[in-house]
Amino acid sequence: MTSRLAGQAGLGRAVLALGMCGAAGGALVAGLVLPFAGGAGLAARSAASVLTDLPVPLREEPLPEVTRLLDRDGHQIAQFYYQNRQSVPLGAVAPVMRQAIVAIEDARFYEHGGLDLKGTLRAFVTNTRAGGIRQGGSSISQQLVKNIMLSQAESEQERAQALVRSFRRKLDELRYALALERKYTKDQILERYLNIAYFGAGAFGVQAAAKRFFGVDAADLTLTQAATLAGAVRTPYDTDPTLGDEHRDRLRARRDLVLGRMAELGVIGKDAARTAAADPLALHLRPEPGGCAGSAHPFFCVYVEREVLTNPAFGYTRADRERRLQRGGLTIWTTIDPVAQRAAERAIASRVSPRDNQVASETMIEPGTGRIRAMAVSKRYGRNPHDRDLGPATTYNLAADMAHGGGLGLQAGSTFKVFTLATALKQGMRFGDGFTIPGAYVPSYGYRDCSGKSVNDPNTVIHNAGGEGGGGPLSLEMGTWQSVNIFYMRLEREVGLCDVVQTAKSLGIRRADGTSLHEVPTFTLGANEMDPTTVAAAYAAFAARGRYCRPMAVTAVVERDGTRTETPPACVTALEPAVADAVSHVLTGVFTKGTMRGQSIGRPVAGKTGTNNGYTSAWFAGYTPALAAAVSVGDIRGSYRYPLTGVTIGGRYYGAVQGASLPGPIWVDSMHAALRDTPAYGFVPPDMARFGGGFTPGLKEALEKQREKEKKKREAEREKHDDDGDGASASDEDATDGAASGGEHASSSTGTTPLARGAGGAGTAPTALRAAPAAPAAPASRSTVVRSTVVRPARDSPIAAAARSAARGSSPRAPLRRGPGGVPATTGRTGWASLARHRAAPPAAPPAVRRAEAPRAGTRRDTARDTARSGTAERGTRKHAIADHATADATAERRAAVPHRTPRGRHSAVRHEGTNPPATHSANRSAPHNAKHSAVHDANRSAPHNAKQSASHTAKPPARSSAPRRAGSPARRHHPAHPVRRRA
Repeated sequence: MTSRLAGQAGLGRAVLALGMCGAAGGALVAGLVLPFAGGAGLAARSAASVLTDLPVPLREEPLPEVTRLLDRDGHQIAQFYYQNRQSVPLGAVAPVMRQAIVAIEDARFYEHGGLDLKGTLRAFVTNTRAGGIRQGGSSISQQLVKNIMLSQAESEQERAQALVRSFRRKLDELRYALALERKYTKDQILERYLNIAYFGAGAFGVQAAAKRFFGVDAADLTLTQAATLAGAVRTPYDTDPTLGDEHRDRLRARRDLVLGRMAELGVIGKDAARTAAADPLALHLRPEPGGCAGSAHPFFCVYVEREVLTNPAFGYTRADRERRLQRGGLTIWTTIDPVAQRAAERAIASRVSPRDNQVASETMIEPGTGRIRAMAVSKRYGRNPHDRDLGPATTYNLAADMAHGGGLGLQAGSTFKVFTLATALKQGMRFGDGFTIPGAYVPSYGYRDCSGKSVNDPNTVIHNAGGEGGGGPLSLEMGTWQSVNIFYMRLEREVGLCDVVQTAKSLGIRRADGTSLHEVPTFTLGANEMDPTTVAAAYAAFAARGRYCRPMAVTAVVERDGTRTETPPACVTALEPAVADAVSHVLTGVFTKGTMRGQSIGRPVAGKTGTNNGYTSAWFAGYTPALAAAVSVGDIRGSYRYPLTGVTIGGRYYGAVQGASLPGPIWVDSMHAALRDTPAYGFVPPDMARFGGGFTPGLKEALEKQREKEKKKREAEREKHDDDGDGASASDEDATDGAASGGEHASSSTGTTPLARGAGGAGTAPTALRAAPAAPAAPASRSTVVRSTVVRPARDSPIAAAARSAARGSSPRAPLRRGPGGVPATTGRTGWASLARHRAAPPAAPPAVRRAEAPRAGTRRDTARDTARSGTAERGTRKHAIADHATADATAERRAAVPHRTPRGRHSAVRHEGTNPPATHSANRSAPHNAKHSAVHDANRSAPHNAKQSASHTAKPPARSSAPRRAGSPARRHHPAHPVRRRA
């Protein structure tokens, strides 16, 4: 009896010792202390139950892993993660790493069955003597169980329960560990442990830790590196090397401890351990930022992130989608092209500074697929110092709509005229068709929205050329090339406002803020706030011959198990291919005869400028068959409160920013670089049987009358200059470029005559030039007069030849002359030649025209006479009208301060009496003209409307306004009234 009691007492002491060991070292048997308090028999039954009645192994959810974003070439551009982890198989872990973790955490791992009583007792003794934790008491299987519980915790409360020190938790750990030992092999358990363990510095799993600490893969770890990581597992927060020198000292001490333990177990030699311990930590901490802030292309990254979070394909609820993005370990292949992205970023950075209040944005889209190839903003992504709203950074993706992280957008201006153009061609209008327009227009009747409601606005007056100027006959092409507001308001009324709106909607046009489009008479003038991505996608449809594709940023998603899901383009046929081809044909003239004349990328291009009323924003949208892009510029503080007049952007001064003066050059440079390795293809020629043969009443007569008038003026000016000894002559191109090119600087001039406008847009009277402080800049190909010094371009320009062809009244059925790539040549049957003719048989060319086609005379007088008799001469009028001494002096001084745009859109200044700061031709507006312009347009708005507009479009609204605005996004006008739009 005594011996049996003694035996029970000894067993009790042994169990008590094991219980103390478990409590001190994390041993399994800590949970058995309470059962033994009731007696040895109860203890035996409890122990048997613990070891035999094992639970089902823990349900193992997939570990949270990093989701990576790749560009089209497979290079990583961003990553998202809840835990920075990338799971790898055990074979991808260096053998020395496996040895190090087993040596320090569970030396008998391959010998026990989940419960290592000998190892637990040894850890208790070692830790007691050391006065701290030097060896782990829990087996690797038990630690794996604890980490699984932690990884499945969805809240802080669940996380706290997984870490609580209690007998019940220890008992559960033991039972689940034994169940794992039955389910998996030892190597499978070790692999799971290495992938789930936290190593500190935000690195979960051995692969992420190797990258984070040393910048290498887990397979390439050395002995010293492996010992360092193995030492960090036990106390990852105390040894986090990113927290300072004290933490690094602790990490080194733990490394040396691991090396000593490996030598003690005979895994490595003692000399090797001593050598490794003498080495420094040699950390190469590599940042592993998560989210878009650390992305190489942050604004595109934001677009992709929002696409994932709002697309039901990634999960039924937003919470599901967010969990998948942060934890799913996805590999997302995106559409971004590094070449195009760099081109857009550099083109913007060369002209707009991040510190400017004005911001430029650009999106490039591939026609026929909708794939976004570039997305760039002039500001950096992120928060400004002290979280200020204004500064060099922004968290708004200003190249996209609000649904994709963008702002409220900017009014798109005359880029919307393309939808009216497409509608007119769709309804049967032909090239050359047109009508006579007045000098001012009131949309008082004929406008109904798609609900059938009358939306006429008899209180609004639409003007051309800044509020002055007459009307005259205009064809469809001329009205487009010169971006004539009144022409397009009248055209919209003829084809139907609702039809234009429906065309725009079919091409993906949606407001940036997600609200319904404002269906108002000024719809064709760009009354709706847009983002570059939406506009670029719409223009890409014309390049794709009417095939509209929703902008897409993701091409494929690869699951962690390797399953790949492709994302096909979402496309529809929005326009007949023939209609789209006809639109492209007209828009190519914007570069050769219109607002973008003189700017080119060396291949067939089409596009449209956009300049809003009051210069609140400026746009350019254009395309080639291979790529489309849209550029917007506006003030981030509020486009209506801060118009783009008298501003310095990127170190250049602009009197007024127009579509061709800043967005246009950005587009040209970015597209030229983005397409440098892409073959140049032409557009499909239009169906002339369907679209050729139009007629504009009175256009030919207007051209002839204007020609005679200009001839007399040039002769008078020539004689006066000859008397003074320094006369100037003009070439055929000078005589016609005012009518044909109609650059944006011409559209802002005053004193426009009806005939000059009929000949192609905006004629300019001498009085207008005298009022301006600087003469309009012209492309390098035009004659530049500075103190009567003449630079003569080539006489037989395409525009002059087209004007001569128009005078002859060529037959509309003549075969097209094809240029490179099948594109109709600029001097062919279409264009000016088809617009200036009657439907009747054409008369014989007059003698003056035949003489104009003769070879150039040798003398200056003969040259002037030939020039006077060739084509329209609106530009020649401008030059000769200012050639008297007083005006010439003033003009020279003005032009000396104004740079001239070269064909590539860059600027070079004509120097005169000193050095002048760089600027663009848009700086040519005089203060009196701006004042007059403001007065004209302000008179068209009521006082309450002006007050509301002012309150709605400022970065910081006045106290009387309660309209909220998202900080950092361009403001928009909330009142959808019909503002007078400045044509682009």
